[in-house]
Amino acid sequence: MFYSLKYSNLFLRLGLAAVFLWFGIDKFIHPDYWFNAWVFPVAGNTVSQIGIQDFVLIYILAVFELIVAIGLLTDIFTNVLSMFVVAYLVVIMILHRFGWSVFSNIGLIGAFLALAFWPTRKY
Repeated sequence: MFYSLKYSNLFLRLGLAAVFLWFGIDKFIHPDYWFNAWVFPVAGNTVSQIGIQDFVLIYILAVFELIVAIGLLTDIFTNVLSMFVVAYLVVIMILHRFGWSVFSNIGLIGAFLALAFWPTRKY
């Protein structure tokens, strides 16, 4: 049983890390796409009024996603990072008014909650 816990945790972390690594890197490569497709005009206007350039928000999100990916790969602060990601995904769902991305986000939220509440005993 302990071996199945060890490997299921590893596979879950690796899969989620791959997703967040991909999206984090892609935000650096295509910031204009991410800003135009995913940031609501209200959020863009708010960021501009604060004095932050439009794409800096995308870069901040990219850094967050890369930190999550590295944390998952190294198994450092996995519980804490998982709870931050759950909050991040809930905010995304709310801002997108529970649109088409809600189903994929629910799956990701479930996976991150599983990691957040994973038994802390080492295998």
